[in-house]
Amino acid sequence: MKKIAICGKGGSGKSSIVALLANGLRERGYSVLVVDSDESNPGLYRLLGFEKRPDPLLGLVGGKKKVFQTFKSEEPPRNILTQEEIRTEDIPSQYMVESNGISLVCVGKILQSLEGCACPMGTLNREFLKRLVLQEDEIVLIDMEAGIEHFGRGVEENVDSVLAVTEPSFDSLELAEKIHALASEVGITDSWALLNKAASDDLISELRAGLEEKGIPVIGAIPYQPEVFRAGLEGRPVSGNETNGDIERILDQLL
Repeated sequence: MKKIAICGKGGSGKSSIVALLANGLRERGYSVLVVDSDESNPGLYRLLGFEKRPDPLLGLVGGKKKVFQTFKSEEPPRNILTQEEIRTEDIPSQYMVESNGISLVCVGKILQSLEGCACPMGTLNREFLKRLVLQEDEIVLIDMEAGIEHFGRGVEENVDSVLAVTEPSFDSLELAEKIHALASEVGITDSWALLNKAASDDLISELRAGLEEKGIPVIGAIPYQPEVFRAGLEGRPVSGNETNGDIERILDQLL
């Protein structure tokens, strides 16, 4: 039904927001597929309540060195990832974990020094999202790598909506403006900033006004919540009890 990219600077809280949105969507009866495409951050699976991360999709094409060969070949090897259409049920079980209506796949991670750049993972993410076909009640949340390099790789050409998670810092506000502009360049009209970790209503109002003055719509705000912070620190699932109302208002607009 919808593919939603969650973007932002490192440390802005993207992964926590993904977990909160996934739980909120599940409560509304949707089947949620979370795509972990951040090659650096290791802990999204814990925030979602899974005991382990699934094997990376890179394994389905033979590793990083085989990605470009696979997708640029005139006759690519027959593989689930080179199918014209991919459905969630096509993904082999070792490459996806699922519980209570939330599924997780992982594109790949940087595991050792000198293994090279993450460009193959960006290519794989783009091709996977391009081929992924959703059922009526399915929504995909993509936890993007920090920054904006994924726009340069064309990943957002295959998503419907972009959320720029924005914390109270100059760099984060500046990045939200850039994300909104880049989303517009690829034709995405559903592009918003989502305020996160603001400590007061006054600060939320100030941030909202500043962004909207730049033409960036704000979909909602998640105030700083010690419990959410503590869950991330301890590597345990995000419950979001304190943020339910905020998440519900965000989902009302997002859907």
